[in-house]
This record gives sequence, C-alpha cells and structure tokens, in this order.
Amino acid sequence: MSRRSFVVRHPVDRERIAELAWKIADGSRVDFSGPRRSNDQNAKLWVMLTKVSEQVEWYGKKLSTEDWKDMFTASLRKARVVPGIDNGSFVPLGMRTSDMDSAEFSDLIELINAFAAERGVNLSAEDDINQPEVTG
Repeated sequence: MSRRSFVVRHPVDRERIAELAWKIADGSRVDFSGPRRSNDQNAKLWVMLTKVSEQVEWYGKKLSTEDWKDMFTASLRKARVVPGIDNGSFVPLGMRTSDMDSAEFSDLIELINAFAAERGVNLSAEDDINQPEVTG
C-alpha cells in the first residue's frame, strides 16, 4: 500500500481508517499526529520573522527571514549539526517547519516572541520607519 494521509473531521473518517487498518499487511507502520499548523499561524510566523530581520543585526550581520527561521527552528529543536560535504561547512539537520504540528508551531512563535521581547523588537503590525536597529 502506498503512503496515505487522512485528516479526521467526522466519524466516517474514523470508520474509513479502521477499514484500512484491517486491510494493511502485517509489519505496516501507522502514524498518528496532531493537527497541522494553521494558515494564520504560518502568516504570523512570516510577519514576525520579517520584523526580526528588519530590526536585529546578528553579530554584525543582517539575516534574511529564512535565516531567522532556521535560527529559531534550530534553537527550538536543539539542532543536530554535522559537517557538510564541502570543507568548512556545517549543516543543521531536521529543521523543517513543514512537519510541525500546531502545538510545536505555537512553541516556535512563543520562542520568537521571547527573543523579540529580550531585544526590544517591535512586532506590532504597524510599520515603524524610525524603529532603532537592535544588535545581537
């Protein structure tokens, strides 16, 4: 059987999953996970990352929103880092946010809130052109 995913919304979904469970081969793996992050959570993340990237200089460098996402995700997940393929590079493993459930994604947002509060980052929706730059 190929990989299949179901979102459980109604009792009929549970019945369909139970039917499939009776048909799968011995040794098959079944995974259950919590709800995925919401579109609102995702939108909030990118607004927050943009604010941080605009207002924080990290050890003398401005980082992109993607860089900050990697930084916060690595911090939240206690990144494992391995040497890269080429000399002198390092790669953090398991840093995708796409596989986070809504609870872990909430933890990521809280981590960013705490970081922003510590460094005086303005996360309000209003654009403040005169916001002073914060250094890390």
